[in-house]
Amino acid sequence: MSINNYLKETKAELSHVNWPTKKQSIVFSLVVVIISVLVALFLGLFDFLFSKILNLFI
Repeated sequence: MSINNYLKETKAELSHVNWPTKKQSIVFSLVVVIISVLVALFLGLFDFLFSKILNLFI
């Protein structure tokens, strides 16, 4: 398979992709950021609590 053939087929396949709209991309990005922050806070809280509990035993 030549590079030119590969690029032509790739371009043809990409034309069939159902790309998200700008609004969808923004909403999905915000959802990812919010969930990431919530998970970080959740894990940070448990890390803090477990370290405090461990310090009681040491």
